[in-house]
Amino acid sequence: MLNPGQCILHSGGAAGTEQFFGSLAESWGIEEVNYSFEGHQSGRTRGIRMLTSQELALKDVSLTYVSKLMGREYTHAPLFRKVLQSICWQVSSGDQIIVVGAIQPDGTVKGGTGWGAEFAKICNKPLTVFDQPKNAWFVWREAIWTETKKPLIESPHFTATGTRFLENSSRIAIQDLFARSFSRR
Repeated sequence: MLNPGQCILHSGGAAGTEQFFGSLAESWGIEEVNYSFEGHQSGRTRGIRMLTSQELALKDVSLTYVSKLMGREYTHAPLFRKVLQSICWQVSSGDQIIVVGAIQPDGTVKGGTGWGAEFAKICNKPLTVFDQPKNAWFVWREAIWTETKKPLIESPHFTATGTRFLENSSRIAIQDLFARSFSRR
């Protein structure tokens, strides 16, 4: 078990998954770094790390590439580009990536959240997804999703991102994940 006082949650603080992970992190005494940028709405005020335009540009990604990789069309709006760039900061900063969403038949995760999962794959980071429709945890291993019963947060630097539309089953799964992973010292 990890000592929560030695851990850092890297996230974006957005409503839904990220806000819930942040609230739990705070209750467990875990430090937070919530990557944000001018014009971004954050559901968390704790641990805000405002990214400059120059820092965002360091994580720039081709929207054409992302659209092709994800098998869907994304907007070219500047705000959306900044969201993808901030997700790259989140994933780059964590040694383990946890996502809440829906795994699609093509193996990607639905929505903008899916970019965090795909970038974790590209970076070869340990990736765990709670699939809300299936009400189950999955890990990405050897290019396939494998169901897992009781995953753990195993790295002191972990990243959490996911859907804004967090279901009650996901809240319970995340609370159980924290309880299994951390000891109260």
